[in-house]
Amino acid sequence: MLKKFLISTALSTVVATAAFAQSPSSAPSSSAPSTSSPPAASTNSSSKSADSGKMNFVSSQKPDQWLATKFKGTDVVGSDNQKIGDVSDILFDKSGKVEAFVISVGGFLGVGSKEVALAPSSFDVVPGTNGSADKLKLAATKDQLKDAQNFARYEPPRPATTGSASGGMGGGSTGGGMRPSGGTTPSTGR
Repeated sequence: MLKKFLISTALSTVVATAAFAQSPSSAPSSSAPSTSSPPAASTNSSSKSADSGKMNFVSSQKPDQWLATKFKGTDVVGSDNQKIGDVSDILFDKSGKVEAFVISVGGFLGVGSKEVALAPSSFDVVPGTNGSADKLKLAATKDQLKDAQNFARYEPPRPATTGSASGGMGGGSTGGGMRPSGGTTPSTGR
C-alpha cells in the first residue's frame, strides 16, 4: 500500500511539474514597491500562494497522461507483438523525473519472474484496440529480457548495533546469547 502511495505521489509530482511547465507564466513583477493600492483579489491568501508559484493545482488528467494506479500492470509486448511481461514498478529521481520502468519478465503469477529496468525512451506506446488498455512495446524479445541484467532495488544500510545494547552474552548483534539446551527450563536451571 505504501509503495502504491509513493508511486502515485511521484507521478502526481511529474504531472504537476509538466503542467506547471506548460502553464503561461505571469508577468514579471517589479522589484520596486508599488505605490498604487493592490487589487482586492491579491489580499486573498490563496491567490498569494498561487502568485508565488508554490501551489500549482492540476484540475484533470489529459488523454496523453497516465496514472500510476493504472500504469502498473501495463502489458509489455516484444518486437513480435507477443506479451513479454508487465510494468511492476516505476523508478524516478527526487525531482520526479521518471528514470526507468521496471518490468517483470517470465514466471507465473510472479513466481520465478525477474525484474529488469529500461529507460522510458526504450518503449513505444501502442494504443489499445476495441476499448482495451494501451500497451508498451519494446524492440526486444522475451528471451533477450530474460537474459538481461536483474534490476537491483536499493537497500539502505542497516544501522550498526553495539555490544552493550544487545543485552545478551556474546556482545554481537546476531542474538547469539546463551540459550538453554534441549530440555532445560529457565526456572529450574537444570
